[in-house]
Amino acid sequence: MLFLRSLSYQAVIVVFTLFFAPLCLLTYPFPFETRYNFIRRWAQFNLWWLEKTCGLGYRVSGAGNIPDGNAIIFCKHQSVWETLALQDIFPPQVWLLKRELLWVPFFGWGLALLEPIAIDRKSRREAMRQLLEQGEERLRDGRWVVIFPEGTRVAPGQKKPYQKGGAILAEKTGYPVVPVAHNAGEFWPRRSFIKRPGTIQVVIGPPIETRGKTYQEINREAEAWIEGKLAEISTLRPDGGA
Repeated sequence: MLFLRSLSYQAVIVVFTLFFAPLCLLTYPFPFETRYNFIRRWAQFNLWWLEKTCGLGYRVSGAGNIPDGNAIIFCKHQSVWETLALQDIFPPQVWLLKRELLWVPFFGWGLALLEPIAIDRKSRREAMRQLLEQGEERLRDGRWVVIFPEGTRVAPGQKKPYQKGGAILAEKTGYPVVPVAHNAGEFWPRRSFIKRPGTIQVVIGPPIETRGKTYQEINREAEAWIEGKLAEISTLRPDGGA
């Protein structure tokens, strides 16, 4: 049944994407907010259909911690799921991502319309320059910036060092960092076709003030909160089992 439900989810999403992507291209002449509000319907449909077919929903704690002004989001990256859910939880946002994603037919075209911070990961120096320049510009324009501080998807129960790019952006601009922990990878694992039913826990932490702090201090504070909260909400046993 898990396979059939996951197959039903995937089949409809493929068809819906083929239909929806050309409509997204028609939003090109409109302002960013109009494009964003239309294109994010794709993510919202994904979340709705995921719950209907696979029985996978989510619960948000700490929504009161979302500040009135825009900020930088530091979020765990375990799954595809959080790239969808963040659009439903937070105000209009842009993401730090590798520029190759913009070349993917249909999906990448929609991403490009949302003006992400697309970096060249083959050159660290160039990637850092692009992150700081584009990130500061997006923040000045009133948009939220989403950073996955470990730089890639990391399986539940595992951890990678928090990279410095997002913290340097926070240090340079003075915008607060909003830490987000979740356990989506325990239900929708990386590169997994099967989606397990259940309720994903999303916890939003108090904003981390960045003015007067070094990027090392910002990273340490964000990492401590995210990893500590993740340990509380994880459904995995200490030995790594479910």
